[in-house]
Amino acid sequence: MTTGDVVHAAVAASPIAPEEAYAAVDSPFCGAVVGFSGVVRDHDGGKGVTSLSYSAHPSAERIIREVAEEIAARHEGIRIWVAHRVGPLDIGDQALVAAVGAAHRGEAFRACSDLVDLVKEKVPIWKEQFFTDGTVEWVGAGA
Repeated sequence: MTTGDVVHAAVAASPIAPEEAYAAVDSPFCGAVVGFSGVVRDHDGGKGVTSLSYSAHPSAERIIREVAEEIAARHEGIRIWVAHRVGPLDIGDQALVAAVGAAHRGEAFRACSDLVDLVKEKVPIWKEQFFTDGTVEWVGAGA
C-alpha cells in the first residue's frame, strides 16, 4: 500500500458504532488499528449537561471527506473511517468516531490524532448543549 485510503467519511443522523469503524479500516496490511470515540459527557465547564444536539452546515459532508483525504495524503499507507453525528444525542452517545489502520502503531496514533483535530477545527458542525440548570449554550466547531 503506497497511499492513504479514505474508507468512509460522513455526517450521520443515526448512531455510529466504533466497532464498525475499526473493522472497516482493518486489513492484512495493518499492524495497528487506532480509534477515537467522542462521547457525550454529563458535564462541561463545571455545569451539568442533560443532552446535546448537533447541527451541520450543508457543506459538512464534503468538508469531512476533504479533511479525511488531507490526512490520508499526509500519512502514507493508512486507512481512515470517520463520522460525526448530527441531531439530538443523550449522555453516553457517540458524537464523533474515527478509526485509522496502519502498518505501525505510531503512524496510526499520529494520523488518528491529526484526523480528530482537523475535523474539530474545520468541519462546520455546531453543538447545542442543554444544562441541568435550564440554560443552553451553542458551541461552534470550525469557528
